[in-house]
Order: sequence, then structure tokens, then C-alpha cells
Amino acid sequence: MKFVNRKKEIDILKDTRSLSKRKLFSIAIWGLRRVGKTRMMLEFMKDTDMYFFVNKDKTSLSLLDEYEFYLKNANIINELEKLNSWDDFFKVLFERYEGIVAFDEFQNFFYVDKSVFGTLQKYIDLNEDKKGLLLFFTGSTTGLIKKLFLDLKQPLYGRIKRQMHLKPMSFENIIDMCGELDITELIDIIKIYAVAGGYPRYYIAVEDENLKVVSFENIIDRFFFVENAIFEDEIMSILSLEFGKRSGVYYDILTAVASGCTRISEIASFLRKKETDLTRQTYELVHHFNILKYEEQVIGNKKLLYIDHPLMDFWFRFFYKNISDYKRRNPVFIEKTKRSINNHIGKRFEIISREFLINKNKIPFEYHTVGRQWGKIKNAPKGQNTYEIDIVALNSDSKDILFIECKWKDLSLRQAENILNDLHEKSKFVDWNNDVRMEHFGLIAKSIYEKAALRERGFIIFDLDDF
Repeated sequence: MKFVNRKKEIDILKDTRSLSKRKLFSIAIWGLRRVGKTRMMLEFMKDTDMYFFVNKDKTSLSLLDEYEFYLKNANIINELEKLNSWDDFFKVLFERYEGIVAFDEFQNFFYVDKSVFGTLQKYIDLNEDKKGLLLFFTGSTTGLIKKLFLDLKQPLYGRIKRQMHLKPMSFENIIDMCGELDITELIDIIKIYAVAGGYPRYYIAVEDENLKVVSFENIIDRFFFVENAIFEDEIMSILSLEFGKRSGVYYDILTAVASGCTRISEIASFLRKKETDLTRQTYELVHHFNILKYEEQVIGNKKLLYIDHPLMDFWFRFFYKNISDYKRRNPVFIEKTKRSINNHIGKRFEIISREFLINKNKIPFEYHTVGRQWGKIKNAPKGQNTYEIDIVALNSDSKDILFIECKWKDLSLRQAENILNDLHEKSKFVDWNNDVRMEHFGLIAKSIYEKAALRERGFIIFDLDDF
């Protein structure tokens, strides 16, 4: 598949190459597996640049022998030279080579030979003024790679000049990628994106499995539901590398969040544990592993937890807590799960809609803040004491505020009017510049019948035809 976008990131790499001509430069690139770090790096590198994959399953001597063979093929060392230590290896690189030296999955030296970090520190310090050498360090085990370069106690702390957290591709980029796969119906693209997110590997799998002309249902079957499904063990494999042996509590927390628990008190209740027993692991899932995120109210200071990775959210929502039924392909479980997938897509459609509004400049005023809003309703009957609004955007200076609902449905004019009426009622619970604000109301859905009539009445209306 053709390499798609990453223009901003490639521009950063071009800048680092330019800076390395003056003196030694280094950059650490990390992100979750499947996000496309290696592909981006290789697209940027020239044939004469050097790429070393750090295989954690090799012994230190075996990996050093592999790298020695590589250097001989590149004519950096001659056939009679022998590298007897990592000190020899780095001495050769720093003294004889100019260009990019990339270490992919660099954190794996933790398992191969930890002494490499101290040795590399020495050569970086000794060659700070060396011109023409650019070091790339990439890593998928986010926690480890961040620890290596950002922990004061580690030898390589302070030895990188720049860092890049490679994030998933945007929905707009994924539309381009699906175009490469001849998937052009926006409904199909949204369905796939709701499960696979902005992780290129999962779209490449569509090409590898020749699934380009089949339906979303066929793709999901091949990904998860048939025997020997290609991503049956995907999430467990990724997380076992991230978490190591201390994984149990992390999995439990992710299961709770995928089941609708958005606060640590709710997670504790769901797992029948004390909040204090979960505080550290929850913090690490947010700040160390970058798997959980906090969503903040547009107005207020409350926060809710959610799983940022769509495929992990999908996996923990449907499969992990029912792993026995899943593994034996219980027909009742499979059918029930397939019926529930549309709800998952609807939840992700809110995120896509927000991205559409922002990237296509569809908010009818300059906004300062955009996001979701929720809160309590004062003096409301029990069971009806909270409200949620999918998208709220506001401008603190002009006092403009926009309220939008997102529905992954085909709506008649009457249904759309009812949703907008409900939205107007919910907006009254949002306490913000109540006497002077300029209110706007809108709706985004799969399709909306007679949407022009709603626009004539001043509503902000979009459906997939507008995307």
C-alpha cells in the first residue's frame, strides 16, 4: 500500500536531518504498536542510511553478530574486522559513519543487554560536536521507551534533542488510505474506523487478506469471528509486551472502563476493590502507557476516563470479559456481539463528528473550546438527574455557544425535530453566561431527511453527504 500522509511528522524529521549537519542530533519516536512508526521512518530514510532492529529474542552476542554482518555489507568495516563488544560497535558508528542510524524497538535492549544504554551514553557525550550523524530511537513499548529517555535515573536521560509521540492517523487520512483499498463508501469507512481507528496496520490487513471488495461485516468476521481470526490475539499480544507480568489489574481496569465505568469510584465498585488499590495502575494507564485518557467537560472541571485506542475499546467491551464464549465461538455470544457493534460505532461517530466540525471549519464562529458536556440536574427526579450533550463549542469573548447531538441513524424530519427539541431542553442545564449568551443548535446524523428545511430555520445540520 502506498504511504499515506504523515506530512507534519516527515517535516519534523527533515528538520532533524538538517540540524544534524551542524552537530550530533538524536530523536526518540514512540507510539503504540501498529501506529506506523517503522513505515514512516523507512519512508524517510535513504538507502545509505542504517536501520537496526533490536530483536529482544536474541542473545547479546547473536545480535552483535547480526549488526557486524550488516556493517560489513555496508562497507563500514572490512571482512577481517571483528566486533567483540557493544563498545566496538558504537565506536565504529560514531567514528566512521555519517547519515541516519535508526534503532527500531530500541527499548528491547532492556532484555538483550542493559549495558548498551551506558555505552551509548558515553559515545553520545564524547561526540556531541560530530557533524552529519542523526540517531533515531523508536519504541512501541511506550512505558519503557519513555522511562529510558525521561527518567532522571537512566543513563540516556537528557541525551535526546527531540521527541515525537507518533499518534494515530486522522479520520481524513484514513479516508485516503481506504481510497487506496477501493473502499469509497463513507458508511463503510466510518464503520471500519470505529473499530480500527487511525492505526495503518489494520488497513494493510484488509489489503493482505484481499478484503477490499467485501462488506464491513465480512471484514469484521475475518478480523475477529472466524476460526483463526487474524486479530484474535492482537490486543493481548500488544498489552502483554506493555504490561509484562504485572498485567492482571490493568486488564481489569480496562474491562471496567469499556463496560461504562468512567470514574475511579465506579471502577472500584465494578471490580469490588478499594479505590486506593487502583489509583497507581489507573494513573499509569493514563500517563505511562497512554491507553486511557481523561475527557474533560467543556464547562466545569470534571473528567471521565475512556479507552483512547478504538480496537482495545472494542476488544475489552465485547471479548475480554467473555473470553471463554469467544474462544469456543459460542453462536449465541457471536450473534449477540454482532448485534451490539452498531452501538460501538455510534459512540465513535461522536469523535468523528467532532473532528469533522473542527477540520472542516463547520463551527459558525471562532471557538475557544470544543468537546462533550455533562452534569447533574438540580432538583430532578431520581434516575433523571444527569444530562449529556455530545458536542459543545463556545467562544468566551463573543458569548457564542453551540450545542450538537450526534446520531448514527437515518432520521426523518420529525425525528430530527424531536432530537433538536430535546437538545434545547438539555441546554438549559448548562450554566454558562445564561443571560447574555448567543445559542446555536445542531444535529449530525448518518442521514437526515429534508435537512434543508432545518437549515432554513437556523439549525446547524450535517449528515454523511456533507462529510
